[in-house]
Amino acid sequence: MNFPLRTSWRYIFSKKNTNAIHIISSITVFGIAVGTAALLLVLSVFNGFEELLGELFGYFNPQVKIELKEGKFFQIDTTQLAQIKGIDGISEVSVTLEEVAFFEFDGNQDFGTIKGVDDNFHLINHLDSTIIDGDYILYENGLNYLVLGAGLASKLNLTGIDPFKVVNIYMPVDKKRSSIGKPFRSRMAAPSGIFQIQDEVDMQYALSNLEFVRELLKMPDMASAIEIGLSAQANLPTIKSKLAQILGDDFTYKDRYEQNEAFFKIMKLERWMYFAIISLAMILVAFNMVGSLWMTVLEKKSDVAVLRSIGLEDKGVFTIFFFQGIFLLTLGILGGFVLALILYYIHTSYGIIDIPAGFAVDRYPLKLHAWDFPVVALTVFLIGSVASFFPAKKALGILPTDIRR
Repeated sequence: MNFPLRTSWRYIFSKKNTNAIHIISSITVFGIAVGTAALLLVLSVFNGFEELLGELFGYFNPQVKIELKEGKFFQIDTTQLAQIKGIDGISEVSVTLEEVAFFEFDGNQDFGTIKGVDDNFHLINHLDSTIIDGDYILYENGLNYLVLGAGLASKLNLTGIDPFKVVNIYMPVDKKRSSIGKPFRSRMAAPSGIFQIQDEVDMQYALSNLEFVRELLKMPDMASAIEIGLSAQANLPTIKSKLAQILGDDFTYKDRYEQNEAFFKIMKLERWMYFAIISLAMILVAFNMVGSLWMTVLEKKSDVAVLRSIGLEDKGVFTIFFFQGIFLLTLGILGGFVLALILYYIHTSYGIIDIPAGFAVDRYPLKLHAWDFPVVALTVFLIGSVASFFPAKKALGILPTDIRR
């Protein structure tokens, strides 16, 4: 370590004539540590929620979903479907058909979406593992069944599975295709189970078997989507390219992120907004650093004047006080990392902040990523470097003639 850096390090721990400098320096390091820990934990909370919600969406959304760019329904080409199933990396393929419907149960009525699925659907997303009441049954012994989201079941006041009660499903009749006078076509299905994933899905969807929904809509051999599950070794971009070669440009090929793109974009925006707010708070901590360094400059004015008189140049003077701020920053950042890791361990092991009952987890999900550490360190370092610059620049005004007599 060269002379200016060694002097800078000694000034941090050397005895001060004014005890307030030690106090302000300690407060500065503590403030930097707390701010650093707060930035890390804010990122970890959003990482945790993003991962959790990604998993929850995964119980309903496939890894790849194929839909028309324009329009809603398309006819299934069995040859193309066979080609899709033959793509390397695709483990399961499910054909689905969904439409808005009107549901009635025991005098309670509400709108929702009925989704017809085939036997492969639950193999792609394991939705059967989210059943909280009843069983995942869509067709059995010649009877059609419904598996409803918990929110939709609640709106219909369907609080328990009763095999002797049915849900009436009403679908508007296309007057251009039918001469029937009734404005609605109705069918019945018995509730077999209730699933719970997250509100957006739970409040809207009821599942039944694909043939039942096709008959309800009078759309044989039609689909609204092809949903695909991938193997662990699958290459997503390659699979999307091969799907486009088979089906053409009339379809979209969305992965799980793209299916919920607006939601995840809002989450990312919120993440960096909170990060910016805490970074602004770090600027207030930086004022303590400016005060601490400036008081050190004043106290060491005579020492610097002596060093000037024996040949210390501007660069050396600047280095002494600038790097004193850098050393304080480093201590604060490292302390913040340690504090964040301790709080992270305590929360993930024992829980610090709980989430009210009814959510998918009982405590705030935290997830630290390795890249969070350099991002936070760089942010704090930039703020602290600017705070260190001005006192160091001021120290250049000390002259050899300022030696105390």
